[in-house]
Amino acid sequence: MSRILVIDDDPAITELVSINLEMAGYTPIQAEDGIKGQALAVQTQPDLIILDIMLPKVDGLTVCQRLRRDERTAHIPVLMLTALGQTQDKVEGFNAGADDYLTKPFEIEEMLARVKALLRRSDRSPHPPGHAEILSHGPLTLVPERLEAIWFGKTVKLTHLEFELLHCLLQRHGQTVSPREILKEVWGYDPDDDIETIRVHIRHLRTKLEPDPRKPRYIKTVYGAGYCLDLNAEEN
Repeated sequence: MSRILVIDDDPAITELVSINLEMAGYTPIQAEDGIKGQALAVQTQPDLIILDIMLPKVDGLTVCQRLRRDERTAHIPVLMLTALGQTQDKVEGFNAGADDYLTKPFEIEEMLARVKALLRRSDRSPHPPGHAEILSHGPLTLVPERLEAIWFGKTVKLTHLEFELLHCLLQRHGQTVSPREILKEVWGYDPDDDIETIRVHIRHLRTKLEPDPRKPRYIKTVYGAGYCLDLNAEEN
């Protein structure tokens, strides 16, 4: 039974989320501020964290950054739960290390769908069922057990989302992959066309893999169509 840590200072929201998680077969753990939430994340090692941004003592963005820097909690999926719904707020959440983002008010069914998708993604093998898996091509080799990429002989550490995004592109290297395909395969459910979500993680991958992220050679944007991993590009 998956344990889910809910970090929110609103008792009504915490109770609503916890009751519905329990009814869905999960074990909820509660924390009302950032300090207690971070401590419980380390102590209990939950399978997933639902994290509000506007928290007392330490805000959710800072908590998320600290969780990502700590080896004991870096692997735990984080669903940001917040009243902030602007694109820039989402970008900041993803930059802090969040895996997904849900804006208040929200439908319980949508929250449970995202929880299920995050848990499935963290547990599943990195390749979609029924497909011949590609883990190596040209200068790139993926190491699922360690969430790493061997890139031109150098080891690059990836987050869960970065790994799955890169894996998604690798399966279709040389082809353009649409945002809808990426969102469906990497995020694990049928989301809205949230292009900014993809852009943030593409930028992160480019920072780690491209010689000059501002002039990408390997992870290319095909304007109006999607993204293409070009492993035939020559390295200068």
